[in-house]
Amino acid sequence: MSRSAKRIGIIACAAVTLAAAAGSAVSPSVHPPAGRFYRNPILFADYSDPDVIRDGLNYYLIASSFHFVPGIPILRSTDLVHWTITGHVVRRLDMDPRYNLTGGNRYGGGVWAPAIRRHAGLFYVYFPTPGEGIFVSTAPAIDGPWSPPVAVIAEHGLEDPCPFWDDDGSAWLIHSKVGAGPLILHRMSPDGMHVLDDGKIIIDDPQHFPFLEGPKLYKRDGIYYIFAPFGGVGTGSQAVFRSQNIFGPWENRVVLEEGSTKINGPHQGGYVETPDGQGWFIHFQSSAAHGRIVHLEPVHWQDGWPVIGEPIHGSTTGEPVPFGPIPHDTTVTPSVRPQTSDEFSTAMLGPQWEWNHNPDNTNWSLTDRSGYLRLIPMHADGLLEARNTLTQSMQDDSFQLTVRIDLSAMRSGVHAGLAVFEKDASGLEIVQHGDQRELDYFHLPDQTPGVQLPSAIVRLRVSVQGDSATYSYSEDDGRTYHPLGSSTQIHSSWWKGPRPSLFAYTTDATEPGVVDFDWVHYEPIGTNPW
Repeated sequence: MSRSAKRIGIIACAAVTLAAAAGSAVSPSVHPPAGRFYRNPILFADYSDPDVIRDGLNYYLIASSFHFVPGIPILRSTDLVHWTITGHVVRRLDMDPRYNLTGGNRYGGGVWAPAIRRHAGLFYVYFPTPGEGIFVSTAPAIDGPWSPPVAVIAEHGLEDPCPFWDDDGSAWLIHSKVGAGPLILHRMSPDGMHVLDDGKIIIDDPQHFPFLEGPKLYKRDGIYYIFAPFGGVGTGSQAVFRSQNIFGPWENRVVLEEGSTKINGPHQGGYVETPDGQGWFIHFQSSAAHGRIVHLEPVHWQDGWPVIGEPIHGSTTGEPVPFGPIPHDTTVTPSVRPQTSDEFSTAMLGPQWEWNHNPDNTNWSLTDRSGYLRLIPMHADGLLEARNTLTQSMQDDSFQLTVRIDLSAMRSGVHAGLAVFEKDASGLEIVQHGDQRELDYFHLPDQTPGVQLPSAIVRLRVSVQGDSATYSYSEDDGRTYHPLGSSTQIHSSWWKGPRPSLFAYTTDATEPGVVDFDWVHYEPIGTNPW
């Protein structure tokens, strides 16, 4: 068989059957046997709409970032289980002034489900913004530099694009529409920079496949495959369509559903193969309090169809596995995981950080005071309108995050502190009135007066356990912590999970001074359920 016939997208690989391996690894128990096994979810973090590719011995995962900037986090792994954040694709969203929180906001807008591929020596990432169009950025290396986004289709109401280069060099783009479905196919210029036609609907079956979205287009053994979720984020399943012609007609099969598990809506993801041809599928699960967390499923091929996860009662539809053998028996240790803590000791933010909307780079610094993140408060009516709020994703079901803050240069009218950022954000907020500082608990839209802060140094802490957050503070540099506020439910909003966040803004027109954040320390709490 020719090399081109074995290509999955742009990655050359041989097909093998993992039925025996998957069957021996899967068990109703959530506790794997001793040895090199992984447990799902592989990422208890909000990396929604994941896509994945392999390049050599490395795997790269990207995810939606919506209104957070820089956009489209890139994660790297050598075994598909242990991941670190290597950077981002998009530096800024310049499609609309509201991405600057000017004249409004773009909560829930921004980068929706992206796709990553490598072709002709370049990495390509395609992504939609629902109000502006479908864009592409390219880079010669995964760490960049990434080109500014270029509009492939300048049209609102489109979502979930995926490129495909065929064996003859022809380029294609498949996508759906906001609201999910139908699936539309375009010819593209060979360089992937623009479409060449208005597109053709190739799959439209709302009766059997409602809310069809997130298509990923592959080719295997001369057959075209579309992996696409349907049925909605929290309740849907994963379908696969196949055809000998890229325009169809398409056969179909449901390949992954919740089954007897509690993994709701197991869909929207990407297929990848190891160098020796093992198939794997990465997808999300909707977790209300933590966003969309990431699972890994074994895939074996049977009669030209993928079987994902554990077959349900011997059928061709699978359900998610609680654990399985790690795809590569490497020396990677469980301590390899996405970055969290930050000492702010370098001139660059750690790759875990994303701003709420585009930052104003003249009003923050890591160099004005060495070893500190300095925020210069800008005017805002409240936290959701404030610029330069710095956020990161939660990485565990239960954890605590602590920040040390120096308030000595803070001025009257400034609000600063630590929040779990969401539509109904909660947290601890220092408010300065003249020469007096007060530490309050808030849960939008309400605020509860707290305690006076005579000290300029304070530590604020949030402890998250499942779907609730509690807050505490220390005035003696961590020797004792005092609770403030009540246990607070946390929720996903704007299609994103809630995030620990640092903020500073002012409601006065006078000189705001500065707020200096010394460090952020993050640690998991207890034994997490996965």
